[in-house]
Amino acid sequence: MRTFDLAPLYRSAIGFDRLAHLLESQRADAQPSYPPYNIELVSEDKYRIVMALAGFDRSEVEIVTERDSLHVTGRKQKDDSERTFLHRGIAARDFEQRFQLANHVKVTTASFDNGMLTIELVREVPEALKPRRIVIDGGDKVQVLEQRQAA
Repeated sequence: MRTFDLAPLYRSAIGFDRLAHLLESQRADAQPSYPPYNIELVSEDKYRIVMALAGFDRSEVEIVTERDSLHVTGRKQKDDSERTFLHRGIAARDFEQRFQLANHVKVTTASFDNGMLTIELVREVPEALKPRRIVIDGGDKVQVLEQRQAA
């Protein structure tokens, strides 16, 4: 695996320290592969996370958003019955999955059906932060021609 020196980023960019920290933490901590999940781009500003949670019940899964992160936690209830497995292929172990959310991305809905957890997300950029084209006038007046959609 290659290593990247992020020192030039720290020297020449102001305000990107969070991004550099995120890159370093992702490099240091490999994301867990359990449970398997997909991240889908539904439309320009809509996303979907689908997680395969075989063996889990709705009451054993918790979804929490905090600032710029999404935490999905599964705590399997202990089964007190004595069972003998000849083969155990369904993991059904506790997990914690974290996702970093970009600015203005919010969770809208979550559903759990047939062992599949689906989380819908949307990016809602405030009107004040969307780019605007401004007419340059000879006087002190500034006139907004039109609103443009953010890329």
